Amino acid sequence: MATLTTRTGEVAYVQTGAGRPVVLLHATLHDRHDFDPIVEALARRRRVVAVDWPGHGESKSTDPVTGPSLADALDDIVDALNLEDIVLIGNSVGGMAAARLAISRPALVRGLVLVNTGGFVPNTGFTAAFCRLMGTEAVTRRVMPRFVRAYMKAQTPSDESIVARAIARARTADGVRTAASLWRSFATPGYDLRDRAHRITAPTLIIWGDRDPTLSPRIGRATQQAIPGSALHMLHTGHVVFSSDPTGFMRVVEPFLEGVDAQATTPSG
Repeated sequence: MATLTTRTGEVAYVQTGAGRPVVLLHATLHDRHDFDPIVEALARRRRVVAVDWPGHGESKSTDPVTGPSLADALDDIVDALNLEDIVLIGNSVGGMAAARLAISRPALVRGLVLVNTGGFVPNTGFTAAFCRLMGTEAVTRRVMPRFVRAYMKAQTPSDESIVARAIARARTADGVRTAASLWRSFATPGYDLRDRAHRITAPTLIIWGDRDPTLSPRIGRATQQAIPGSALHMLHTGHVVFSSDPTGFMRVVEPFLEGVDAQATTPSG
């Protein structure tokens, strides 16, 4: 494990493999180990960078984090590691950060894989009220442990490990503070990418676990409609598709990555 400093806090990360960089970005209260079931497969031909967001895993943050501040951290991560021609695989808030980087710095991003992503949920009165409620620390403390089990729909030993780690974090003071701050940020204009989605030019694959009660398949279809030229693939899992069905996930992702590589090496004109 190595660390680097971002404006949002210290980030712990690990790297393995060689080739085009693939950066793995996890969900709220989760950590880089969510991706353990697919890292080996990805690293056979690629440089894989898996990070713990500030305030998560082995990373630290002095201030409560928000969705936009995690996107700021991603900016700093790619600069600190001199990453170019990146493929980003982002889950939930990690997907939002990945998509924002593709919007703000398109020259850096070669491809996007968005997994039950945030950033594209219509900001209705109901969603705003729900995010405010979940952003209340007293509610977060009581609800998050049950909420994790509900959205994970655990079906593998890896899923059960994720549930255990996320629930353990949700029962700490820092975890409660982090989760509540993130939930409050989900209803802010800075988290909503829908009016900027047309600026995503990188090839984009959207993968959706259709058993996720927090982000329904309807949101997946709306995300696909918002991002020009994107493709949507549904798998029968909960929120963390690559842990619940790593074989199915890689069956969809590997051809996409091969297409990205081929496009990058094809002469223009």
